Amino acid sequence: MEELLRDYVPILVFIGVSLVIGLALLISPFLLAYKNPDSEKLSAYECGFNAFDDARMKFDIRFYLVALLFIIFDLEVAFLFPWAVAFGDLGWYGFWSMMAFLGVLTVGFIYEWKKGALEWD
Repeated sequence: MEELLRDYVPILVFIGVSLVIGLALLISPFLLAYKNPDSEKLSAYECGFNAFDDARMKFDIRFYLVALLFIIFDLEVAFLFPWAVAFGDLGWYGFWSMMAFLGVLTVGFIYEWKKGALEWD
């Protein structure tokens, strides 16, 4: 029984160290951060308008376009990881299949770039 408990000591040390680091990272900003809120710091910064406003207000379509482009290129990366892991087993067919996929996405990206969808005025 004692030997079994000795095997768990590294796990308990790891959990203890991670709890100490996690709590230190959670508590230290409240102790060390300089607190001087002003209207600029408290203003909306993610979407460009106040969060608590009319839900039926007019909304710039570029927000949706940027979100869709992000999803498209984020999915591209999601397909690249498993392909890279299995690259040795796929052979030339797997290589050229992914090159065709990346080619289609590159053509789409160039099209969006030329149309000015990535420009923010």
